[in-house]
Amino acid sequence: MRRSRGGLTTKIHAIVDALGNPLKFELTTRQAHDSVKGYEMLSQFDLSNREVLADRAYDTDAIRTLLREQNAIAVIPSKRNRRVKKPYDRSVYKERHLVECFFNKMKNYRRLATRYDKTASMFKAFLALISIRIWLK
Repeated sequence: MRRSRGGLTTKIHAIVDALGNPLKFELTTRQAHDSVKGYEMLSQFDLSNREVLADRAYDTDAIRTLLREQNAIAVIPSKRNRRVKKPYDRSVYKERHLVECFFNKMKNYRRLATRYDKTASMFKAFLALISIRIWLK
């Protein structure tokens, strides 16, 4: 975590299942791009015969190649600056709201939403604790 004018900044990258339960999460500084950490996290999973839903930030050739190699279906809208737009299933993409619901559940905990923790290890530990609680509900 780094200090900025607004305070401590971190970005939470998460992979959730079809029900919105967290499977894996990582912390990076705010300046880290989503697609770099997303590629690292997706490469650790067996994605064969699954659909991977992500927003435009994850529309990179490296991620699409990784998904194609693992026989996964990429449900990722193309970036606006991509010359050849890639097709995606809009009706399936609507289910991506479950990722946003996961982050909304996280923000119900004031300690996490306002980032009281000064160190990344304590912040990640509390994030893990909340993830366990979400799985148990």
